[in-house]
Amino acid sequence: MTVPGWLAEDERVRHHEHRPSSAGSSVPFPEWVSEPVRAAIGSLGVTALWEHQSLAAQAAFGGRHVALSTPTASGKTLAYLLPVLAATADGRLGFDVGAGPLGLDRGHTAIYLSPTKALAHDQLRVFRSLGLTGWRPVTLDGDSETGERRFARDFGDLIATNPDMLHRSVLPRHQHWVRLLSTLRYVVVDEAHRYRGLFGAHVASVLRRLRRLARHYGAEPVFISASATVADAGELLCRLAGVDDVVEVSADASARPALDFLLWQPAGDPHQETAGLLARLVGEGRQTLAFTTSRVQAELVARRAQDTLGTDDTVRAYRSGYLAGDRRTIEAGLQSGQLRGVASTNALELGVDISGVDAVLTCGFPGTLAALWQQAGRAGRAERDALAVLVARPDPLDSFLCAHPELIFDVPVERTVLHPDNPQVLALHVAAAAQELPVTEADAEFFGPGLPTVLSRLGDAGYLRRRTNGWYWTRPDRAVDAIDLRSSGGDSIEVVEEATGRVLGQVDPAAADRTLHTGAIYLHQGESWRVTDYQPSDHTALVAPSRDGYFTQALGTTDLQILERLRERRLGAATVGFGMVELSSQVTGYLRRDEFTGTVWDSTPLDLPRRLLRTQAVWYSLDGCALTGFSPAELPGAAHAAEHTAIGLLPAFAPCDRWDIGGLSTVLHPDTGALTVFVHDGAAGGAGFAERGYDLFERWLTATLERLRTCECESGCPACVVSPKCGSGNQPLDKGAAARLLSLVVC
Repeated sequence: MTVPGWLAEDERVRHHEHRPSSAGSSVPFPEWVSEPVRAAIGSLGVTALWEHQSLAAQAAFGGRHVALSTPTASGKTLAYLLPVLAATADGRLGFDVGAGPLGLDRGHTAIYLSPTKALAHDQLRVFRSLGLTGWRPVTLDGDSETGERRFARDFGDLIATNPDMLHRSVLPRHQHWVRLLSTLRYVVVDEAHRYRGLFGAHVASVLRRLRRLARHYGAEPVFISASATVADAGELLCRLAGVDDVVEVSADASARPALDFLLWQPAGDPHQETAGLLARLVGEGRQTLAFTTSRVQAELVARRAQDTLGTDDTVRAYRSGYLAGDRRTIEAGLQSGQLRGVASTNALELGVDISGVDAVLTCGFPGTLAALWQQAGRAGRAERDALAVLVARPDPLDSFLCAHPELIFDVPVERTVLHPDNPQVLALHVAAAAQELPVTEADAEFFGPGLPTVLSRLGDAGYLRRRTNGWYWTRPDRAVDAIDLRSSGGDSIEVVEEATGRVLGQVDPAAADRTLHTGAIYLHQGESWRVTDYQPSDHTALVAPSRDGYFTQALGTTDLQILERLRERRLGAATVGFGMVELSSQVTGYLRRDEFTGTVWDSTPLDLPRRLLRTQAVWYSLDGCALTGFSPAELPGAAHAAEHTAIGLLPAFAPCDRWDIGGLSTVLHPDTGALTVFVHDGAAGGAGFAERGYDLFERWLTATLERLRTCECESGCPACVVSPKCGSGNQPLDKGAAARLLSLVVC
């Protein structure tokens, strides 16, 4: 049993799930694995394969696309690495490979694709640990220097990179990457479940562009996807890469340590209690990761744990926005064991191999079961039993899960929502493909049956011109420069120390108004910095040291216009709709909150520009005839409270978290002429979450009504109607009226 007595006996533990250990089932290496490769792997202590590793490796060696979805620490790396090594180190394949038009004979190459730089660099460390003479695995990303990029292009056998680098550097300059593209035999897509929503649609188009160029140069790569937590992995790979004949391997045959998983419902602030748990576990000698849902809280949890322990040498924060050198230092400290605790955003969720982690704390449900199990899987490696604790936040979803633990432990993880045929995304990438090579209607094999319509629209808009041998890009600029895979809105904003000019970190433009406005507190590696000057047009924010005991929370307003109704139906007394909308948002001020208690000190107004976003939304409307039982004073609070609770619970039905979505409620919306509550995707063009909400609307709203009726508070609390991200300071809210409102829609 890995649960210390003080933790097991605490009254805040709402549920204790124990999973026993398993011995595993192993098989010999396939005969096609060469002696040098066997010896290299054997030097790491591996002398046999788990059955699922062998199944996946054999299928990929035989030329089948493979979707591997077994838990964290089940050996997925070795499963895809064996066929890759056979091709790139031994020069052997188990399937016929046609000669390319250039007649090149330079061996085989492979691409390892990850959603983060950290994961790619961690895997490179694993690749190089094999010590295979003459085998050249390399990384290629935004941190790579010119010489490193040139070496990857000319000599790399296995290139560890990310979709952004393929999109912006390799594919548009494919003439310089002929060696890679003409000899490309495997593409490994790691952490495949991360490619969802709009980001997933972009990556799907990038992979189709890659396949198209590889075929042009004579290669037909085999795709291998790997993910610890995903449902229907084979279908996901088909949709992601546009391939078929996929072998799905999901049965885990590895030896597994025991896992004790606790649901913890705090009596006070969940982040403070997470910091306390982190400090106590580290103090007892347990290496512990604490996952949070925001960059600010990662910094605050680390700082509070440091204060409790009386040292900052053994606990650090980790999040996106850190410079490359800082990230590598923290990762190395975790792997060596020098760092005993880290408070992190999901930046550490994605597979950095940290052997011997004893415990994982997850502060707040991370939005999906896939993400939760991915985080919990960081614990219990190296045959050490695992401890995982979900520290519930006081919001509707976390409270709902504490009352229904079966929704965590007795159901499969969610399907990954991915729409590769998103017309807005597809048009952008077809234009980019046309600049790479003229596009013909035969390319519908890659881009789908809607390609002729997309080509026609791009031609009418003047982006493409049709000639006898295909459609050509007509403009002098690069098509790829208009495509932002991660919808960050352009170049990152650099955070610069005012006194020295030193760059501390970076922030995505989409988050910059809320994070780096003048007066904001920017937290970085346990230190507080106050933003003294925010210049988004220059992509900079100047900061000065601050230790004044508060953090900041941005406030804002949002307006919404319905552009196109795509689906509509009646439910109860309501009209339920789904379609395209345009949001107009503006950060209007910020609150200063006490660093330790969260108490609001004061409010300061801001004058920042309005931002426009076209996306998808689901909504329901109730006209005046249905609302005769309500007084005019009740309606604003009823709609607003119902909106908050619904947003908090949508992640139970769609693979998102509440920061992927937003909402708006109004007593009389001009486009519907009725009281209307909207829940919208946060990504431009839509991410599929609102549509999923429309498909499961009755179940979703029924759970929302149940949360309102069963919450033990009298007039509303963070466990039901109070939102941590409300732009209007959670005013007005009426819990009772919200329940009556929803009872008109669902029973």
